[in-house]
Amino acid sequence: MSTKRNRAITLLSLGHACVDVYQGAVAALVPYFVAERAYSYAAASGVVLAASLLSSVVQPLFGALTDRRSMPWLLPLSALTGGAGVALSGVMGSYALTLAVVAGSGIGVAAYHPEAARAARDAAHGSHTAMGWFSLGGNVGFALAPLLVASVMATGGLGASPLLAVPAVVGAALCAAAVRSAGSRGGAADSGEDAGRDDWGSFLRLSGAVVCRSIVFVGLSAFVALHVRQRTGGGDVAGTAALCVLYLGGAVGTVAGGRLADRYGRLAVVRHAYVLTVLAVAGVVLVPGPPVYLFVALTSAGLYVPFSLHVTLGQDYLPRRVGTASGVTLGLTVSVGGLAAPAVGALADATSLQTALLPLIALPALGRLLLSGLREPTPPGGPGPAPGSSDRRPRAKSA
Repeated sequence: MSTKRNRAITLLSLGHACVDVYQGAVAALVPYFVAERAYSYAAASGVVLAASLLSSVVQPLFGALTDRRSMPWLLPLSALTGGAGVALSGVMGSYALTLAVVAGSGIGVAAYHPEAARAARDAAHGSHTAMGWFSLGGNVGFALAPLLVASVMATGGLGASPLLAVPAVVGAALCAAAVRSAGSRGGAADSGEDAGRDDWGSFLRLSGAVVCRSIVFVGLSAFVALHVRQRTGGGDVAGTAALCVLYLGGAVGTVAGGRLADRYGRLAVVRHAYVLTVLAVAGVVLVPGPPVYLFVALTSAGLYVPFSLHVTLGQDYLPRRVGTASGVTLGLTVSVGGLAAPAVGALADATSLQTALLPLIALPALGRLLLSGLREPTPPGGPGPAPGSSDRRPRAKSA
């Protein structure tokens, strides 16, 4: 990659990490709300829902807005908004105000992703590896959120929550620098005839596959620690280790996905990742003892390898609506996974945790079926395969 592209992607990735800290921070604050404010589990769940559901639903709306005009200034502003809501949540005097500021944080996070994904796409110049690094930043931020929250709460409980604004300030500065480094767009990118036509059929099938991936990831995130404790006979450490493997494997998988796609093509890599996920989740659910950790690691790879590729595929299927595509693949489809998690829990209460996790094996298989027959989308300005074809190995762009 050129020096300018390297700088822009690095800044965007670091800024992404600072923003996505707040996606994981709300859930990490739940135990403190329960302990210090005596919130019921239902009330605590309402705080999480206020952030995640609202963020996911309005994200496509911000995507449609960024399709109409360039808004690079939205990146630092949304970083500050996302951080302010979480920082204020610990010092609000009522439940209603806590919900309001957390919802405001969710809106800030929602406003960030479509424009950031577009900026990263512009800076990457077709490199899937570069987009992998951008996505990695968000995954790292999400994974670090519990550590950040725990360290801040240790200094003074919920009253210390204003300290959680620090990543937002850093993220805003990084986003502003990234905008300057990448240069500004004169208008909404790829909105003219040169962008090609939108392929809604392929985009909807891709979105269905992303929903399947999301349900599996959210379901395992919520219950893999408890499940591994049961399968290994270990205690809290055994469960925590499994969750760390699930999250940390994403750092490797996200970057590997971009590199593999540059060499073999996006759809080929995504299809193989879904097949791997079927086998890996089956191992997590059915294999007893310490080998379950190997299957957790393989599951993490299968879930994260296609993560950034979903975004770029969606953008290329809707070349005239890049912001909308980013909002859906990064936001709306994720909310479905969050809504499905309570259903997994209810099934576990009625049967057993292992039984409740069994349906997760079938979902990546369904996602793989939805991906069958999809064509590699034509990059803007490129000749590419004809619509409806299933060219699986496009000429790779160098990183």
